Formats: sequence, C-alpha cells, structure tokens
Amino acid sequence: MREKTFPNIWRTIFSEYNFLIILLGMIIISSILSPAFLSTRNILNVLRQMSITTIIAFGVTLIIIAGMIDLSTGSVAALTGVLGTSVYVMTGSVWLGVITGLISGAATGLASGFLITKFDLPPFIVTLAMMTGARGLALLYTGGMPIINIGDFTILGQGVLFNIPIPILLMFLVFIVIMIVLRRTRLGRYTYAIGGNEVAAIASGVNVKRIKIILFVISGVCTGLAGIILMSRINSGQPAAGLQYELDAITAAVIGGASLSGGLGTVVGTLVGGLIVAILNNILNLTNVSPYWQQILKGVVIVISVIMDMKTKAHKAVK
Repeated sequence: MREKTFPNIWRTIFSEYNFLIILLGMIIISSILSPAFLSTRNILNVLRQMSITTIIAFGVTLIIIAGMIDLSTGSVAALTGVLGTSVYVMTGSVWLGVITGLISGAATGLASGFLITKFDLPPFIVTLAMMTGARGLALLYTGGMPIINIGDFTILGQGVLFNIPIPILLMFLVFIVIMIVLRRTRLGRYTYAIGGNEVAAIASGVNVKRIKIILFVISGVCTGLAGIILMSRINSGQPAAGLQYELDAITAAVIGGASLSGGLGTVVGTLVGGLIVAILNNILNLTNVSPYWQQILKGVVIVISVIMDMKTKAHKAVK
C-alpha cells in the first residue's frame, strides 16, 4: 500500500508546485555554473531584465485564465512606447508621456476585446491582426526612425528608488494589483469561471462579453506600462522594439501554471515563471552560450511547459 501511496504523493506535489521545483533547480545549477550568479548585482540585473516581459505576462495571465490568448503584446508595447515617448518629447512632461502610453495600451485592448466579443471572432486571429497592425502603426508614426533625446523620460527604465531599480518596483506594484484583482474581486472570480466553463458562467448570469473586454483593457494597460519602461530603458523610442515579447510573456504564464485551456493560473506562478525565463537567459549569457542556442532552448522550454500543463490538467481532472 505504501509503495503506491508515496509515488502518488510525489506526483501530486510535483503537479501543484512544479514551477517552484524547477526554479529551485535552476538556481542551484546556475550558481554552480557561474559563481557570479548569486551576486547582488546579478540578481538585480535578472529582476530588471525580467520586469518588462513579466509586467506584460501579468496582464496576459488574466487573458489565459479566461481561456483566451493575446499575441499582440510585443507590438503593442512598441506602439505605446513610441507614442508615450513622442508625447514627452513634444511636451516635456513625463507624466503626460506615461498617461499616453497607458491610454493607448488600454485602447488597443479595448479594440481587441470589442472585435472578439462583438463579432465572436477567435482571440488568436484578432490579436494576430493587432500584432501586425500595431507594429505597422508604430513604424508609420515614426517613419521607421527612432525617437531620440528623451531626457528625463529615462528615469522610469533607468532610475533607482531606495537603491532598487524603478522597473523592479513597478513590476511588483503590478504584481500586487493583479493578485488583488484575481483573489479579492468579483472580476477575478468571473475570470476563473469563464475559463473553466464559459457556458456555465453565462447560465449563472455572468456578462461574459463585458468581462472579456475588461480583461483585454487591463492587459493593454499592463502592456502600455511595459512599453514605456522599455523605451525609457533603451533611451529612445524604437518602433521595432518588443519583438517576441509576447512569446516570453505567454511562456512565463504557462510555466507558472496558467493553463492554455483556461480556468487555471495564478499571478504568483507567473512571477515565478518570469524568473525561470530570466534566469535561463541570464545563465546562458554568463556562460557565453550562443544566442542561436538560446532561441532553441527557449523553444524547448515552451514545449515542455505545454506538456506539463496538459499533464497537470489531466491529473486534476482525475482527482
């Protein structure tokens, strides 16, 4: 009896906390491969590097939990970033630049959510179109040229507060807000309900279309903030920036336990998933692994994450 019980306990533990086990394993391996990995400077560097895509991933997590997908976030980050940067250059106001980025992000989310709900279109198709369109708008607005001389606007991406880089503080601020939304609000409960069984949610009186639009707007605001931080960090408004950020965001959410089938996921898991992706990038750089191999390994991580997602879903269904 004991021989059957212990393997089942181990499988249950791994299915519930696999992302934490993977994170711990990666930290141990990375510290062995590079003595510089656990230095304070490198840890802050890892957190700073992951902040942009993880902020995007927090918004994407809401979308995935509701059983949808968003492929447009990388392009939207570029569009919102160049718009915010441009407004700063024209007005000299950091706040106006930030507000412009957030509003433009919310507008793209509203557009995607409206098209999905109004015409009953697949989120994959709508956000794929938004990905292409947002990138085109960013290039059209800037003429394909970077916006330079952004002055004090760099504080959001390069500044420090209480000896902690501002992008890291903003990442944890968004983390807290999204966690409260998921755990303490009706919107959070409805999000899980829609992802778990949309038909049952409708039958229970949930305004599914309205919730979906709100989720895309929230995700758009997160992406807008990430776009502002990105441009601030690279010291210019680059319309070609943010390439493949949507894949890193989705990967972070899925590694952290968000199910692509909907109904499962936590913002804590997404934070851990973002750490796993960032640590992977960091240790590959510290050990001078070719960027081409880095792309291959990222692809492998995505496949493994989906396999684990499917097995976890199947295990919970059996339970």
